[in-house]
Amino acid sequence: MQHLMTTLVLQVAVIVVAARVFGLIFSRYLKQSRVLGELVAGMVIGPYALGSLNLPLMGQSLFPKIEAVMPVSPELYGLAVIASIVLLFLAGLETDLPTFLRYSLMGTVVGIGGVICSFFLGSSAAVLFLPGVESFMHPTALFLGTLSTATSVGITARILSEKRKMSSPEGVTILAGAVLDDVLGIVLLAVVVGISKLGAAGDSVEWGRIGLIALKAFGFWIVCTVLGILFAKKISKGLKWFKSNDAIAGVSLGMALLLAGLAEMAGLAMIIGAYVMGLSLSQTDLAHELRERLHGIYQFLVPIFFCVMGMMVNFAAMKGVLMFGLIFTALAIIGKIIGCGLPAWLLGFNLRGAFRVGAGMLPRGEVTLIVAGIGLSEGAIGQDMFGVAIMTLLIASVIAPPVLIKSFEGGTGLRSRMDVKAEEAGCHIELNFPSVHITSFIANRIREAFRNEEFYVHEVNIEAKIYQIRKEDISITLIQRPEGIELNTSQENSHLASLIVMEEILELKDLLQGIERLESPEGLCTELASGLFCEAFPRSTDDKKEEPGE
Repeated sequence: MQHLMTTLVLQVAVIVVAARVFGLIFSRYLKQSRVLGELVAGMVIGPYALGSLNLPLMGQSLFPKIEAVMPVSPELYGLAVIASIVLLFLAGLETDLPTFLRYSLMGTVVGIGGVICSFFLGSSAAVLFLPGVESFMHPTALFLGTLSTATSVGITARILSEKRKMSSPEGVTILAGAVLDDVLGIVLLAVVVGISKLGAAGDSVEWGRIGLIALKAFGFWIVCTVLGILFAKKISKGLKWFKSNDAIAGVSLGMALLLAGLAEMAGLAMIIGAYVMGLSLSQTDLAHELRERLHGIYQFLVPIFFCVMGMMVNFAAMKGVLMFGLIFTALAIIGKIIGCGLPAWLLGFNLRGAFRVGAGMLPRGEVTLIVAGIGLSEGAIGQDMFGVAIMTLLIASVIAPPVLIKSFEGGTGLRSRMDVKAEEAGCHIELNFPSVHITSFIANRIREAFRNEEFYVHEVNIEAKIYQIRKEDISITLIQRPEGIELNTSQENSHLASLIVMEEILELKDLLQGIERLESPEGLCTELASGLFCEAFPRSTDDKKEEPGE
């Protein structure tokens, strides 16, 4: 046991350092996603590359080749499984449920079109080009079809954010479709795993049993999601009983692990349970705090997951399927462009806009790796097909960013003017101050005042100084600029926000008037206090002008 634990510690140490170094190289110098760097790190140090070399002090290789389905040790793979649960839990927390529901119709059509077309082309490639795969119900065909469906929401969202196209018609359609793609991919994975287990047990696969597996998967997903959203406030209230943000984050992660285990016991994939728990808490006021508190665990574990996935790539086994890998990758790309672009064109986009939607659905990421890893562990696919999955992920994720960026050059992507809803009209409060130091001081006081009222204050953007202030259903955005402060919220929450801000401003006014007796340029404090008082009154988006007495 001591030898095993020593080996595991050394393995994790090398993985963490290698993943960080390669991730930094890919993001800083190659302008690619860190995920690609972490995957390559696993390929380099894995058992099929440098990891198989004997080390002088150990007398053996650090990552020896294991003659089993999984080429890594069970304890290291177990750590990667926990990392995948953390990854999907955080992904659920980051899902923008209101945006998804707002654009659900267009995003649903685009997402379903992409899943159906990609799955058909992916499984067809297996049937047509792989020996021994004679049916679409063969586990290899099913897993390859599922592999081609997933879209990386993170990569797409990052590109749209950098191009400032997040709120564009194409942007919201891509995000809604990508979220649905991942959800359908996860549920489809559960169905495929169930079918594979039936085949492995020697049972004949019947459509009735397939329908039962699909119903079970969708039922678990829908029931747990609906219950999670309905009871989210009560769950949040129960978590707040701990009165410690660190304890709340720890218990939330424990609940995600528990639901993941229950999902596995129900015959589904563990990542479904983790994603459901994250999605349930995504709209509570704890969401930002949970992401912030779990950020350290995420940064430590998730690179280990990607690196371990890279270690499973057997380059020798890929030689015979290199041509198939290129064909499969091409079909996976075509499946997304046609499967997502055609519905977008039918729903009102022109050819340019439809291509943007299809290009935005190209990147592959964490869900693809999780599907491939589960397929490998179940014995449904071999090392060669796992390598094909990695090849598809690398090629699609490398070519997608430049293609998507290039596609947004030019005019509108709409055939006619479409009514894409912007943010609903709300209340805009603007405070102007005479200097940067006073602005910073008062902004800190206002944030502290909201914290005293049991609001959660989260720094969304450090450079732009944008803060999200949340408490249950109340959401306020605070923007700190050199010349003043802006607060934006809905009309129904405007009076509460105005009251808290005004109380703080009036306290500051009393404070400034109280120190007028100190030595200072004559009239400075009086003028400053008066200026603070006059500038502090909110100017709402409606035309009503409030008098100071109000």
